[in-house]
Amino acid sequence: MVPVVPGSDQRDIFSRIVIIIEEARSTVIRTVNNEMVIAYWCIGREIVEEQQAGRERALYGDNLLKKLSEKLTLKFGKGFSVTSLKYFRTCYVTYKGRISCDQSEGHQQNVAPSATFSPNLSWSHYRVLMRISNELRRTFYEIEADKCRWNVNELERQVASSLFERIAKGKNKEQILRLACEGQEVLVPADVIRDPMVLEFLNLPESHKLIESDLEEALISHLQEFLLELGQGFAFVGRQQRLSLDGDHFYVDLVFYHIFLKCYVVVDLKTEKLSHADLGQMQLYINYYDREIKDDIDNPTIGLVLCTDKNEAMVQYLLGEDNQQIFTTRYKLFLPDVKELEAELLKEVQLLTAGGKYD
Repeated sequence: MVPVVPGSDQRDIFSRIVIIIEEARSTVIRTVNNEMVIAYWCIGREIVEEQQAGRERALYGDNLLKKLSEKLTLKFGKGFSVTSLKYFRTCYVTYKGRISCDQSEGHQQNVAPSATFSPNLSWSHYRVLMRISNELRRTFYEIEADKCRWNVNELERQVASSLFERIAKGKNKEQILRLACEGQEVLVPADVIRDPMVLEFLNLPESHKLIESDLEEALISHLQEFLLELGQGFAFVGRQQRLSLDGDHFYVDLVFYHIFLKCYVVVDLKTEKLSHADLGQMQLYINYYDREIKDDIDNPTIGLVLCTDKNEAMVQYLLGEDNQQIFTTRYKLFLPDVKELEAELLKEVQLLTAGGKYD
């Protein structure tokens, strides 16, 4: 019989022990994942060094991998196919400066203290990252996957949706470089806006066949995916929140609270091109929340209008250049073309550099 400590609850001690065990298992898994990635990097290094040691790489390379695969599979079992060995080789080539291997005393590797692999990312994460050829983009996704604790599917989805290009829009070269090297920082409301917003997970028809209630219902049904698309820090508050003014009632489609910015975020959904009336309606919503809902400790409310298209000049004239409260963004019901986004981003950077209209 388990002795009961006076004043304690057996259910409480059970819960605490469960937490201890689960945390320990998570730590073990992270440690094992990290050690395996390091091991695969070192294997890749051995393969590259051997293949480049004065032999004809085209003839010797494939034969080496085939022989290695057969011997390693015989000794260790699955996980050492020719394809896997090619991934190990790519891992070393991609992250060549991460680790220094020291075999002078029979040690497998010596991890450089200043740069290594994240224990929060598995080998499957790094296989996704290695497919990104651009180093700046790859570094951004690695930092964000680590910071936001994305699983492999979430990482793949963010890469496919061109998250880096969407966040980088409107930033100058220095800001883009910092974004790539340090990940996303949420310091001002504009930092949480992505344009376009990608909602391919809704599996909805083209926007002209939609009504706003269908779009709202779909977003609520896929709230977890929508929160991932919105980005880190959003907490769901409610839908169809009623505002009453002298007997007239208005309804905000979706309301969130942003933990980092410490403010409410009210979202209005439109299935057509943005109009000036939509911005006026959003101004009403944020004024109401600022005066009637938010506490003194909250920052001013942010308004976000999701629309199928918008006139940038109209938005700029109505909201002004210093606007930090009302934002508009297009949404797409399919994954965007990364080349189109890259071209659009390059165009914006060139305008900024040349002292264009966004200066």
